[in-house]
Amino acid sequence: MAAEAAQTTDNPVPVTNHVPVKNQENPVTTGATGATVWLTGLPSAGKTTIAYELASRLREDGHLVEVLDGDEIREFLTADLGFSRADRHTNVQRIGFLADLLARNGVKALVPVIAPYADSREGVRKRHAASGAAYVEVHVATPVEVCSVRDVKGLYAKQAAGEISGLTGVDDPYEAPETPDLRIESQDQTVSESAALVHKLLTERGLA
Repeated sequence: MAAEAAQTTDNPVPVTNHVPVKNQENPVTTGATGATVWLTGLPSAGKTTIAYELASRLREDGHLVEVLDGDEIREFLTADLGFSRADRHTNVQRIGFLADLLARNGVKALVPVIAPYADSREGVRKRHAASGAAYVEVHVATPVEVCSVRDVKGLYAKQAAGEISGLTGVDDPYEAPETPDLRIESQDQTVSESAALVHKLLTERGLA
């Protein structure tokens, strides 16, 4: 319809077959260096809180930043997925695609998402390596005992009451990263201190 609407009898407009260049070959036009910072850890580990604190610091420095909040992604982009291993993997790969897209175009993509399986996280890392986008994995290694006390969303209480099952780190697996780029013990420091550690690593790598 659009092609037909572009032509009239009086003033014909030629329609050509245009083959777009692959997105990952598009040059970054912002002049900024993008990167994905994936914060993995148990529910209530402090991932999202640290991500937003880091985002504020980076924005103050003039960086383009987006926080890909796991709950918002679930609501708007992956509502069709459940919490089976296969669906969790697909969820992480979709988020990884979006993060890589942002990073390749000069945005700091901060991803506070559990991503419980090592192979899922490795898939995201390989995607970034293939595209040339910077990727940093941060393990927010708050112990489950601390997370269950924080229980920001009430998930641990619901699991204990038998209202839900499949809670990561309790009755569903969490495969902790063996060699993350940074490991944070959030129970031993403030949110500001945790964000500062990530900022320091980004600075050392020329990303902040």
